[in-house]
Amino acid sequence: MKKLRELVKKYFSAVDKWLLLICISISVIGILCQYSLVNSSQASTLQISERVALVQVLASALGISAAIIVSNFDYHFMAKLWKLYMPAAIFLVILTFFVGMQVDETIDDKAWLRLPFGLTFQPSELLKICFILSFAYHLSRVYGQLNRPLNLLLLCAHGGFPIILIHFQGDDGTALVFAAIFLVMLFAAGLSWKYIIAAIPVIAAAVPIVWQYFLTDDQRTRFLAVYFTEYADPLGADYQQRLSRISIGLGQLQGEGLFKESYWYVPKMHNDFIFSFICQALGFVGAILVVSLLCGICFRCIYDAKIALDPLGAYICYGVFAMFFFQCIVNIGMCISVLPVIGITLPFLSAGGTSIAITYLGIGLVLSVHVHRRRNLFYE
Repeated sequence: MKKLRELVKKYFSAVDKWLLLICISISVIGILCQYSLVNSSQASTLQISERVALVQVLASALGISAAIIVSNFDYHFMAKLWKLYMPAAIFLVILTFFVGMQVDETIDDKAWLRLPFGLTFQPSELLKICFILSFAYHLSRVYGQLNRPLNLLLLCAHGGFPIILIHFQGDDGTALVFAAIFLVMLFAAGLSWKYIIAAIPVIAAAVPIVWQYFLTDDQRTRFLAVYFTEYADPLGADYQQRLSRISIGLGQLQGEGLFKESYWYVPKMHNDFIFSFICQALGFVGAILVVSLLCGICFRCIYDAKIALDPLGAYICYGVFAMFFFQCIVNIGMCISVLPVIGITLPFLSAGGTSIAITYLGIGLVLSVHVHRRRNLFYE
């Protein structure tokens, strides 16, 4: 027992306590917000019950436990197992093409698998973490030789496959998250500026092709409604964001408070538009607090990348940072109407057990990099 206490004490002296504390703090805020909504008059309109808040609690508890457990495993060992978890994650995503289900009638893509006890699981969330680990390992294997054409071509194939797979699944929001992870990790690994400059005209030429042939009419309308007032439709493409702006404005400085009987209704305000509810309930002060905590997680990921033992650890941290940062920017951006609605959740705050638990797995990887920044930590 004494030895166990010593190991626990040594672990918590080595782990990134600030990162873990910030994540737990945001989870508490998310749980309070979900309970406020399920106990308000908007619960019936949103079609949510106490089950949503309970899943939030259980997923957070499971995620925190998983993060602590994962942090005890050497990330080198986990990265080398990519031949086991990467095919499994891809198989689960492919399975959704045949037996996938919709969790909401307003969502077109069937990206979830049905589990016992009425639970659902979104395999693309798991694939994010598997991709970060496997891609970090790939980058570490070509360390110092990244800019050789063959190596870069193979890396692009590695990064492009999950993006294309998720696009054909119908979840373009998640596909963009994969693209952000891929680009940030590639840049962090030392991608030559000559490739970046060469890519600019290619991207410029691809934009009109993507706009015309890859985006749906609804997606194009969402873009146009944000940036061109003549396309704004209060009852159409701009409906959700217009209500979100009103909700944010109602919060003013200190907010209307949690656990009120009624709030201004915004579709999906427990999920994709949770930030608009936070602004309404907690006001400008609460919104700044939440944004500061989210920024704190991003800064800690970058800090842990800087002090990592080796490039593999740094790449893992940058990958988790990219995933977290991009989701926060896009989600908050669409809530305040500076970006179109593309269905990306706000980490730890939006409802969704899979998203919360898997995000904590990513945090666990960063914690592992921090804990194992010195060799033989537990057996000096």
